[in-house]
Amino acid sequence: MPSDCTTADGQQAAVNTASDPSGRPSTRLVLLIAVACGSAVANVYFAQPLLVTLGEQFGLGSGLLGAIVTVTQLGYAAGLFLLVPLGDLVNRRRLITLQLGLLAVALLIAGLAPAVAALLISLAAVGALAVVAQTMVAAAAHLTAPAFRGRVVGAVTSGVITGILLARTVAGVVADVAGWRAVYLLAAALTAALAVLLRRALPADPPRTVTLPYRRLLSSTVGLFARHPLLRVRGLLALLVFAAFSTLWSSVVQPLSSPPWSLTHTAVGAFGLAGAAGAAAAGAAGRWNDRGLAQRTTGTALVLLAVSWLPMALTRQSLWALAVGAVLLDFAVQAVHVTNQSLIYAVHPDAGSRIIGGYMVFYSAGSALGAIGSSTMYAAAGWTGVCALGAGFSCAALLLWATTRGPRSTAR
Repeated sequence: MPSDCTTADGQQAAVNTASDPSGRPSTRLVLLIAVACGSAVANVYFAQPLLVTLGEQFGLGSGLLGAIVTVTQLGYAAGLFLLVPLGDLVNRRRLITLQLGLLAVALLIAGLAPAVAALLISLAAVGALAVVAQTMVAAAAHLTAPAFRGRVVGAVTSGVITGILLARTVAGVVADVAGWRAVYLLAAALTAALAVLLRRALPADPPRTVTLPYRRLLSSTVGLFARHPLLRVRGLLALLVFAAFSTLWSSVVQPLSSPPWSLTHTAVGAFGLAGAAGAAAAGAAGRWNDRGLAQRTTGTALVLLAVSWLPMALTRQSLWALAVGAVLLDFAVQAVHVTNQSLIYAVHPDAGSRIIGGYMVFYSAGSALGAIGSSTMYAAAGWTGVCALGAGFSCAALLLWATTRGPRSTAR
């Protein structure tokens, strides 16, 4: 086993399963982690149905609205690389509760931001600290025996997906009732409450038998991806599928907020619920992975992702077409995402936080690329150009999977 491990895998397994012969954490704990993950990630997406309002508030044109999403995603990417790997080095319970506390402070500042500079800086901090969700995913995987890991990761990821979907709906409703600032102020209060609950519920970590200097911990993350082709391929798939995901959700507010639809914040946010199939996909994909069907799941989902852009191209003519496309897109993206996470964690379980953090850097980079690309494309070519961009990302992901699905690159 490599010398940069933080704890021997066998020791981890002994600790993880000691309180439960099945090797599974309690349903109550999994549910709490899922809720906390969903709440943390939701903070990254609150701005999407509010972009037009934020643009009017701070004097941003349509071509610059994507910067609000992009700066949050760039903060998220920085947090993934700099903070998530700490889960392999320090006490996870302490790390999770500290990050949630700081996230609550960043959300409070965002809700009180007096100018665009303060808003963007605080949202970058929100993005960086929201990566606590990935620390919690790694913690859930760490607490679970390999035979059940896909199902537990799928359940926790279902919480993440539900949080992303509800983020748009809740943000829209709250903004219509109490203004956009109330969205972030309420999120700050909820995040602080979850920090207290998780502090009480998470089990104490076992003592770490080997420790690493922080700089070496970060370099070992890069080394893991350099050594393992599966991590690189699955990371690139994440970049492309989340670029497609962000292309839709970072720009769809613009055609929905303008004629012929001219929808309210609440109505725009409600379209996030059209992708509720994504939560179902997360649980199903986890079970399929445990049955050894990771490749089939990935290929089928990527085909659905490419096809989803056909109905979405008709958004200006039919809201039903958008709903159908959103269901297909969210289902596909989350099926690939859960499959990716289940596969990559198995590569090196004792480096789970570093692997998931490194993988999610690809996710965040893709989300930022989709956000800025879609706003630029919308300004230049309208909704048709946005759909062409999303379809391009989707087809590129399908091509990547088709050309790298040999045993050496994707295993299983």
